[in-house]
Amino acid sequence: MRDHAEAVRAFDYARTAEEALHGTLQRLNACLECCDRHVGADRIALICEDRDGTTRRYSFEQLQAQSQRFATVLKDRGVGAGDRVAGLMPRTVELLVTILATWRLGAVYQPLFTAFGPKAIEHRLEQSHARVVVTDRHNRPKLDGLSCEPAIITVGAAAGEPDFAQLRDAAEPLREAVMRSGNDPFLLMFTSGTTGPAKPLEVPLRAIVAFQGYMREAIDLRPEDNFWNLADPGWAYGLYYAVTGPLALGHATTFYDGPFSVESCARVIDKLGISNLAGSPTAYRLLIAAGNAFSAPIKGRLRVVSSAGEPLNPEVIRWFADELGVTIHDHYGQTELGMVLCNHHGLAHPVHMGSAGYAVPGHRIVVLDEACNELAAGQPGVLAVDREQSPLCWFDGYHGVPTKAFAGKYYLSGDTVELNPDGSISFVGRNDDVITTSGYRVGPFDVESALIEHPAVVEAAVIGKPDPERTELIKAFVVLSAGHGPGPELEETLRQHVRQRLYAHAYPREIEFVAELPKTPSGKLQRFILRNQEIAKQQAAQTPAASA
Repeated sequence: MRDHAEAVRAFDYARTAEEALHGTLQRLNACLECCDRHVGADRIALICEDRDGTTRRYSFEQLQAQSQRFATVLKDRGVGAGDRVAGLMPRTVELLVTILATWRLGAVYQPLFTAFGPKAIEHRLEQSHARVVVTDRHNRPKLDGLSCEPAIITVGAAAGEPDFAQLRDAAEPLREAVMRSGNDPFLLMFTSGTTGPAKPLEVPLRAIVAFQGYMREAIDLRPEDNFWNLADPGWAYGLYYAVTGPLALGHATTFYDGPFSVESCARVIDKLGISNLAGSPTAYRLLIAAGNAFSAPIKGRLRVVSSAGEPLNPEVIRWFADELGVTIHDHYGQTELGMVLCNHHGLAHPVHMGSAGYAVPGHRIVVLDEACNELAAGQPGVLAVDREQSPLCWFDGYHGVPTKAFAGKYYLSGDTVELNPDGSISFVGRNDDVITTSGYRVGPFDVESALIEHPAVVEAAVIGKPDPERTELIKAFVVLSAGHGPGPELEETLRQHVRQRLYAHAYPREIEFVAELPKTPSGKLQRFILRNQEIAKQQAAQTPAASA
């Protein structure tokens, strides 16, 4: 295994691009890189498992043939280089064919998460000016009454509407791929919109190099692995690393078309022999809450597990090691950056529990104070990317939307972190999430992790509640595991549990038991919703006194 420090020193962008893309960055096509280049090697590209247990496998040859025909369908509807095609579909082969066909034309694919409602869909389509939306019969009604008017193609269309399979099968194959430059976009993503309207950003073709590097070094994807990324391709982690990354390496990916559950997850891992798994802490916390019901069927299957989307709680790390005998590593990234900070499965370096890890080769990650001075170890500040020394950093702003995310040569992530003495970086929280209580700054993640270590707790979200004496007091919202009921005694037990594991000022003075926590569709905690609710309650309570 290569050493991380050696990999950073030896990183050569031009050579990496040449090796990864087999050509210059001036003539690229994502469909060639993720499909056509691997034709002839007799490899499976996609394994589809449906909720009924039916498994279908598709080779790169089959995906090439289908995408060539569907590219003609899109071209006949006016799609050309640089145009947008949106996909509103579950994880099926038709989704991947749509993506590849879009790329074959040199066009830009725009994901639409299937849990979106009509307003969220309309906002994204208005921003993108998509020429075509490909959907399925279940999601088709969400496109009725749009203010914009893209062409619509439906998988399993009703009579009289354009049907995916009929159009694809009747079309002549378009064999030539449209070549583009490395700076031309091939994906149009949107931020999650937790702090305002979702903002569009274009992902350039050269980002494929970075996606491949993450799959090799952080995920440690090997030819013998059976790989499954639980993330939905409607979001960045799924589209970057369940679709683009593995396929660009000529490796098969797995789609499960069904709702996430402990039973389905264990069944797919066992049935398909999954050895390399990626997902989110939210999914992993639900799995470990099931205990032996999840671990028993899959012991010995997994070689490595990766986590992204939110910081990985230490309790999850210990559970996977103790119950499954497998290493789970935390990885950090953003829609704007891809993954840039990782505990790498494929590179040797110390692993500090609770740390997000080290910079992915090709990136220089630093911690800055408010004046954008780089900080030494032990001082919390904002995580930033030194763009002048990060050749794989491809983000240069939002599409048509101004941003304050850049300060000179730095991209400012908006996340508060701390550099550790060993060179790794630990996540503290979003800038807005960090709690100031009695003069101390407390990261919600530490308190949440301590709470989750208690057997009564499945999930927790921690916020700073405005308080006249302490500036803010720590309040926790807790989801209990089966067999545990809320009550004052459990509240006090959890307070002392956290106090003993952290420090005297970092325990939740208020605890509220809830059935579920607010999250984005991709599974990230929306602490700001809880914080705003608390502010609204305080204002409502003060209103009668003020009017009297």
